[in-house]
Amino acid sequence: LAGLLGFWATAVAAHSPLESTTPENEATVAEIPTDILLNFKDAIRLTRVTMTHADHQGADLDLSGHQGFITDYAIPLEAMGSGAYSIAWRGLGIDGHALDGTFTFVVQ
Repeated sequence: LAGLLGFWATAVAAHSPLESTTPENEATVAEIPTDILLNFKDAIRLTRVTMTHADHQGADLDLSGHQGFITDYAIPLEAMGSGAYSIAWRGLGIDGHALDGTFTFVVQ
């Protein structure tokens, strides 16, 4: 049992959770940001970031400026006007685990 708990604790600690975003999750902002910022606890290699705005189909955001495993990402945002934006991301943690998540914000 102790070995199983130790393995589980190591696996949980090894993941690289998303610590913060700019704009913050569920925030309302006055202007469309030129970039979105994602800050991870540990290094991650993002493999895809998709933006959805209101009724528009999802658009992949440009990750070409980021190489390897890093903790901080500044990703150019395609401005689509006011309304709700949803950002979905996925990547690979430095420990080999697949990670994903979403956050949303509204532009007035």
